[in-house]
Amino acid sequence: MKNKMTKYLFLLLPISLLAFFGLKSFSHTSEKQTVAYTFTADDLQPTATQKKVESMVAEILSSYHFRKVPLNDSLSSKILDNYIKELDFNKMNFTAQDVEGFDKFRFELDDQLKAGDLTAAYQIYNIYRKRAKERFAFVTTLLNKPMDFKTDEIYTPDREKASWAKSSTDLDDIWRKAVKSNLLDWKISGKADSVSVKDLTERYKRSEKYFDKTKSEDVFQQFMNSFTESVDPHTTYFIPKTASTFNQEMSQSFEGIGATLRNEGDYVQIVDLIVGGPAYRSKQLNPKDRIVAVAQGDDKPYQDIVGWFTDDAVKLIKGPKNTIVRLKILSGDAPTGSVPKEVRLVREKIKLEEGTAKKEILNFSRDGKDYKYGLITIPLFYRDFEGAKSGEQGFKSTTADVKRYLTELKAEKVDGVIVDLRNNGGGSLTEAVNLTGLFIPQGPVVQRKQSDGEITAEYDRDPSVTYDGPVSVLVNRFSASASEIFAGAIQDYKRGLIIGEQTYGKGTVQSLIDLERFLKGEPEGVGQLKITMEKFYRITGSSTQHKGVTPDIELPSTFSASEFGESSQPSALPWDMIASTKYTPSNNITEKEIVFLRGKYQGRLKTETDLKKLLTEIENYKKAKEKKSISLQEDKRRKEIDEQKKKNIVESADELVGSEFSSPSGAKPALPKEKVATDSISIAIAKIKALKEKHEKDPFLKETERILTDLISNTPSTGVKVSRVEKKKE
Repeated sequence: MKNKMTKYLFLLLPISLLAFFGLKSFSHTSEKQTVAYTFTADDLQPTATQKKVESMVAEILSSYHFRKVPLNDSLSSKILDNYIKELDFNKMNFTAQDVEGFDKFRFELDDQLKAGDLTAAYQIYNIYRKRAKERFAFVTTLLNKPMDFKTDEIYTPDREKASWAKSSTDLDDIWRKAVKSNLLDWKISGKADSVSVKDLTERYKRSEKYFDKTKSEDVFQQFMNSFTESVDPHTTYFIPKTASTFNQEMSQSFEGIGATLRNEGDYVQIVDLIVGGPAYRSKQLNPKDRIVAVAQGDDKPYQDIVGWFTDDAVKLIKGPKNTIVRLKILSGDAPTGSVPKEVRLVREKIKLEEGTAKKEILNFSRDGKDYKYGLITIPLFYRDFEGAKSGEQGFKSTTADVKRYLTELKAEKVDGVIVDLRNNGGGSLTEAVNLTGLFIPQGPVVQRKQSDGEITAEYDRDPSVTYDGPVSVLVNRFSASASEIFAGAIQDYKRGLIIGEQTYGKGTVQSLIDLERFLKGEPEGVGQLKITMEKFYRITGSSTQHKGVTPDIELPSTFSASEFGESSQPSALPWDMIASTKYTPSNNITEKEIVFLRGKYQGRLKTETDLKKLLTEIENYKKAKEKKSISLQEDKRRKEIDEQKKKNIVESADELVGSEFSSPSGAKPALPKEKVATDSISIAIAKIKALKEKHEKDPFLKETERILTDLISNTPSTGVKVSRVEKKKE
């Protein structure tokens, strides 16, 4: 497993660790049809292999998943609700009568899963397929009629929490408003009515075409993942085609933008970003963002991709390195009625190892005194496992890079170090443990509990400390897994300050099982299963699951636990505790100092311009999110869009400042044309200036500098082992 095989929100255990479970003993249970159903010639139907895989996966999850959830009527009910939601999450196809009809399966799915019976899964899907075709036919008829944009009515795009439509007539009205909303937005953007109707007609024809391409294996994966995700959000079944793509992403380089995509309803949605890739470095894209259109180069027109399959969208988005692709993006957290933003990217050869740690020097002044801080940004915890296994000298790793930076920063006599783990979704557990060891003497770093109840601890066994000065760790809601292990250990040892937002709360470990090893001789592939088999616990005994790491100093946050993070997943494993392991805190940070620092920070919330602006922006964002409906009257909608455009202009300006120089791969800066430097000295000066501007526009980093300065210069002397004054005496 190379460093490029680390994924953002989970850690994979080597498959060899599964040998002792005796998976070869699994056998297919004889089929048991619990509900009679006759498939028609037009229906999609399950294969014999899929039935065998279904019962095997059910047996594996029942026996070896960490939580060992019994496959019973209670779980069956959750699976049914989850499957219906997966198929029709926005409640635009099924009627209330359809959903009531599915209740006959509510307590049958557990029996069908055990028996290798896919009757319910395919019957429900085939009804969904029929309803979708009815909707396509309705839209075709609707687009042949004129639209009245003077009628004062509203449309609610997000129907996830709405009631199911009582009849097809009610669905007609919902779809009429959806189509009208699309046409109105295009009309306001300047597109001719006839062109808008033509384009939207083509969109729905294309959607129907792609819908008709759905195969039995696609239905099977969707149903199986409705099952696995009812057990745990990080447990996933991959059909052979998806498994191949997953493995490719884990082991190879790409030429493209560096993003993993999937279908979510009618949209192609970003799942995650590859650290070091153009999408990641742009700072304009995030998981859950939706790509609505793609254009090639700077002058080609946009191709609408709403309703496309991911595979086909990828063909447009990927391309040779050094070529340009433009995307229209609807942010995953965009308020209702938002206007898509445009993102311009230059495709590159994506090498995952480019997402390595970086070092910078930050200069900070206050009350006539100058302070110098070392900033170490770690985008993920990487490790060349093959190099380590073969004993290669100087193999690539997070710890090796950061150790070198800390040594350099000590030589430069910095007053403190900031470790930035924002948006770091995890990676190598070994590196999280070893990195902690650079700041503490030897001792335990994290505990692991297996599905059989066995508890072990991972230790830093090196008694040396690379850096013993003041340190703060900056985290946000998207710092997860290995990031939480490191931050939690620094906090538990009272070695440094944790600053920022509550972290993601992902405290589980997944293992990848190749089902081909246990179900051989099938005429078609059987795929892979990613299954949760361990949980992480801090050395205090507290799980990082759900709670993550709560900062010592909590900065303002846009995101709530119910919207983003592990707590937003209904099937997430619960938080719990085990016994604390033995460890000796360094006590560099005392509770008295934390209380003092919080007080100073609270005072600045009322006086510092950047913090006051941040609070205002968060409040405005939350108000915008509360709005669930948009007007379908032209004049009112124009006003709504104008307000949204003003908001997007501000956001784009904020994203532009400094973003060109934030490349982890060391790519040359893309200076604005009017500011292009013609010699290396000018470029260096411009880069330094841009970095400074970027940091000035980063209120979280700026406040971290202030807090670290408070710790060094203003707090009581007890607890801080290395102070600025002490270092001068050296």
